[in-house]
Amino acid sequence: MEIRHETGGSGGRFVTGEGTDEAELTYRPAGAGIVVFDHTFVPQALRGRGLAGELVKAGVEWAKAEGLKVVPQCSYVAAEFRRHADYREIEA
Repeated sequence: MEIRHETGGSGGRFVTGEGTDEAELTYRPAGAGIVVFDHTFVPQALRGRGLAGELVKAGVEWAKAEGLKVVPQCSYVAAEFRRHADYREIEA
């Protein structure tokens, strides 16, 4: 599945899905050069496919490319940062 990056208002999200079912990772700015990954959600119909992990990976790759630090506020994102040592290099 394709992951899209959408921005607007005071933050953005990485999203993928089928039809009306969308999985997402949302973020918001938190000062100069820092974003907070604050929420992940995968609807029941899309669970078990590793989508949440792929969304976090896309978010991390974006943050690295933009030179941003990340606060992993969401419990799932925090767990992913513990599992992947390379993610920790951008942790705020």
